Amino acid sequence: MKKFYIDYKIIIAVMLLGFLSCSDDFLERPPEDTYSLDEFYSTDEQVEASTNALYGKTWFFLHNKTLYAIAEVGGGNAFTYSSDVNGLRLLNITSTDPVLTDAWKSCFATVAQSNSLINLLPSRVGDEVDQEVLNNTLGEAHFMRALAYFYLVRLWRAVPIIENNAEHVNDPQLNTNPQEDIYRFIESDLNYAIDNLYAKTRGSNYEANGHVSKGSARALMAKVLLYQEKYDEARAMAEQVINSGEFKLFGGEQLPNESFGNLYKIENNNNEESIVAWQWTLGNYFTGNYLNTMFAYSSIINNSTYGGTFAPSQDLLNAFEPGDLRRKQTVMLPGDYYPDLPSANGPDFTVPEDIDPQNAGAGIKKYVVGKNGITDGNGGSPNNTYIMRYGELFLIHAEAILAGAQSTANPAALESYNTIRERAGLQPVNSFTFDDLLHERRIELAFEGDYWFDLGRISPQKAVEIVAAQNRGDEDNPEYADPRPTDFILPYPSSELILNPKLGEDPIPYNFD
Repeated sequence: MKKFYIDYKIIIAVMLLGFLSCSDDFLERPPEDTYSLDEFYSTDEQVEASTNALYGKTWFFLHNKTLYAIAEVGGGNAFTYSSDVNGLRLLNITSTDPVLTDAWKSCFATVAQSNSLINLLPSRVGDEVDQEVLNNTLGEAHFMRALAYFYLVRLWRAVPIIENNAEHVNDPQLNTNPQEDIYRFIESDLNYAIDNLYAKTRGSNYEANGHVSKGSARALMAKVLLYQEKYDEARAMAEQVINSGEFKLFGGEQLPNESFGNLYKIENNNNEESIVAWQWTLGNYFTGNYLNTMFAYSSIINNSTYGGTFAPSQDLLNAFEPGDLRRKQTVMLPGDYYPDLPSANGPDFTVPEDIDPQNAGAGIKKYVVGKNGITDGNGGSPNNTYIMRYGELFLIHAEAILAGAQSTANPAALESYNTIRERAGLQPVNSFTFDDLLHERRIELAFEGDYWFDLGRISPQKAVEIVAAQNRGDEDNPEYADPRPTDFILPYPSSELILNPKLGEDPIPYNFD
């Protein structure tokens, strides 16, 4: 796989193809002279389809094991002995770990494809293309570039800002830019997206909900602002989304008959709670979602030859409050009954007493859809993966009102916080602390690729204390990490450092002119 600075040569052709090629190396550029760019962008439909790859295939290497090896194993929610994904179990990851390379190349592939659209699409559309369609498409590209940089800045803090890949073909060694500049760049992209994306109201026509909207951009902006501790701005942005009525909460007042567990079913892809999600399809290896294989504890459940790459950690299993309805939909325990989880044993499934993936004594339920007949031969499924849900936005809103204080009894904060607790079948509270909020985020978003990033944004000493107290061993052998404050910033991939030594230098301010 070519590294990101060689990939600057990706200009148009791959973008136009929508990554429909069967080539494993989807970043290789086909000959450009085999395509007529003017003809390709002669209709609104062709312009709208140009962003499809940004919802899946460019993200494949981040999504396929890597995000969960970092955010869930690193965060202490997941457990594994599998050598390719357990580098962060005891925080012993090194710069040669393949998950670092996969995360890096996936995010910069998304940046490259977004840049291609942003820089070249306006000059490649015909007169028949509606200006609003073009603006919306460019808004999607800015959104996805912002999302890629949001992952990059949380993983590595300082990374190179790239607005036009073609400019760096002959000078590919780039300095990194400081964290505050990365966030400024992200905010600029999201403001563009807010100004140009369509406004939507999410309804039962789920097919129409797949692409992002103004509300999606505002929701992601609220999270970006929260990470920078811009609490008043984060609160205002979250309230815009909540008051807009665009999204609905499964199991909430608007959709009372839709349970938390239904969020993760294939038939509910792009449901009313989905703010932005990776879109997966059947076809080839790079288009499917393999969480049903990696999370399902056994091939008895999925349509593959193996299962159980990841299991729930002992620490997470002990973190659920009694009566929390999310527990059964997040982790499987012996004796749990799932009436609509098809397996080799029939249309339903009862978890056996000897369940033991990775010697954990329990399995993961979230994103496990079973042997449903629509998985491909590799075990991939067309089940979407959430990047952000409306449920999280309530917790963002509550935390923004908390605003770094030890606790709050603010009515607006309590309304949002208790909305999530009550959906989970838990009693509302009269006040909550930051520790309570962090715990609620952990349980609500378990196995959705988020907890490591929460640990990385709080006080390093507090993060150290949390991780040091986690049992990171299996059911029979407790183990504990010895974390350091610096462990929550990952090393650059060694392959990238060799090819671009400037990554090891101090960041330089970005020229926003």
